[in-house]
Amino acid sequence: MKKDSITIAYDVYEAHDAEFPAPYAELIEEAKAASRASYAPYSQFHVGAALRLANGVIMRGSNQENAVFPVTCCAERTALYAAGAQYPDVAVTDIAIAVWREKDGLFLSTPASPCGMCRQHLVETEQRHGQPIRVILYGTAETYVLASARHLLPLTFIGEEL
Repeated sequence: MKKDSITIAYDVYEAHDAEFPAPYAELIEEAKAASRASYAPYSQFHVGAALRLANGVIMRGSNQENAVFPVTCCAERTALYAAGAQYPDVAVTDIAIAVWREKDGLFLSTPASPCGMCRQHLVETEQRHGQPIRVILYGTAETYVLASARHLLPLTFIGEEL
């Protein structure tokens, strides 16, 4: 028997960090705006995603819930599906995710990460275009930046490296 381990590397930026890159901040603002378009009457967890394509276009997505939970669509996949439908041959370079709770109307202080389905979809999108997707997880106290969606799901279903 052999033991192994997985390490996930990511950058942590504290609120108002002077080193925070402007392109990330722009995408976060788009994700925050997208969260306002979410339909979340059951979870009251409003998620917005904004992604940047290699051609510079920014696309938004928000979670859209349904009483039949399996047909609910997460913000990340909503944005990825829209990008795939409108720009099928253009790679996604970055995605930002922001979440606010209806009970207090505040964005989360620590970032929330995508669900397993969204993680798998992000990794397959990376593989489809042969390019990593930078993942920016927004929180009001700190924001995490991962160089690749692969870092969110190191043991993917299909398992291939970029």
